[in-house]
Amino acid sequence: MTKSSRRTILANAAATAAASAVPQVFAQAQPAAAVSGLPAGAKLGFYEKGNVRIRYAEIGSGFPLLATPGGGLNSCIAVWARAVINIPEDFKNDFRVITMDQRNATGGESSGPVPVDDPWGAFADDQLGVMDHLGINKFAFFGNCIGGPFAMKLMERAPQRIAAAILSQPVGHKPSKPDYMYDAGKTVWAKELRERRPEVSMETIEAYLHNLYRLRPDFVYSVSRDFARSCQTSMLVLPDDVDAHPLEASIAVASLCPNAEITVFPWKDPPELKARTINRARTFLKRYQTA
Repeated sequence: MTKSSRRTILANAAATAAASAVPQVFAQAQPAAAVSGLPAGAKLGFYEKGNVRIRYAEIGSGFPLLATPGGGLNSCIAVWARAVINIPEDFKNDFRVITMDQRNATGGESSGPVPVDDPWGAFADDQLGVMDHLGINKFAFFGNCIGGPFAMKLMERAPQRIAAAILSQPVGHKPSKPDYMYDAGKTVWAKELRERRPEVSMETIEAYLHNLYRLRPDFVYSVSRDFARSCQTSMLVLPDDVDAHPLEASIAVASLCPNAEITVFPWKDPPELKARTINRARTFLKRYQTA
């Protein structure tokens, strides 16, 4: 081997080692345009704790608003591109919007163990961990779809930190289709997860889905009705009426929670009504922002 060839090989090896040693630096520098669902100017980063790694994004300035996209267990940033309300885009001029890929969501870059023992609590821990990582104590919350159960668990776990919350088209239990969410998790999310992580057994996944959707087969799954009756956080509910987002769940939240409001239903059409509903949500959150 010539000296020049040896130098070339060593240089290539050093470059490869350097690139593999700093994957997070490249991920954080990723332009927002490369991430579906995010407007230009958004900043990306990662929060890590132990073997949990959560990708988050933020855009805008002002009072912090943590916004979780829909998609069920596949709640990830890319979902905003097809959401009924694209919070990072529509609210970026009013709030400091923080959003994230939920743990183990297909299409996202967040990962961690499958937390069988306390699945809703683990989601809350991830969300609060991101806000702690960013140095944010008090914030408003917007939860779409599965964000409804997320919102209620956050209000139970850290009521002093949630200034106000919006539950948009919240996931909830539908008595006529009691296993709808369990079955959807098993046939869609679980299949995709096992393709990425075959070491996670179906036994573990079934126990996880059971504790998400069958342990408390009522209301919004993540908290009890007794908690809802005691919850003092101000909230606004934007109802829906499909199998995953039954109208009964939205009405129950609005009826049980003493400081809850609810919009008209349906509200997505015509466009003028949808625009007024979005403006009402914006005004509602601004009412509760603090310095």
